[in-house]
Amino acid sequence: MALPSHLKTGLRGEQLAARYLREHGYEIMAANYSTKLGETDIIAKSKNGTVCFVEVKTRSPGQMFSPAEAVDHEKEKRLKNNATAYLRRRNISAETRFDIIEVILHDLFTADINHITDAF
Repeated sequence: MALPSHLKTGLRGEQLAARYLREHGYEIMAANYSTKLGETDIIAKSKNGTVCFVEVKTRSPGQMFSPAEAVDHEKEKRLKNNATAYLRRRNISAETRFDIIEVILHDLFTADINHITDAF
């Protein structure tokens, strides 16, 4: 069964975001980490050891609102709860932050990426 186009777009955005993070010195610790509390797109460790919980939002060019505007307070709450679960399960005590990566996908190979660190 083929994936719906919005899921293909989201998956491609997550792939590009993970590549961007690796190219900028991050270590990918997990992708699509799910619990009953929700899902985190990417969990990465920065060069200085900060554990970053990254929400990836992918859109086509010309949208009225920025991709980051899709992350509302309810989504922030779910991400924070999921992050707490991840850290506890792995017994990790490190500095953490929540980032958003906006991916404006022009085609499968061309995208503009905006990394918003410490977004909330």
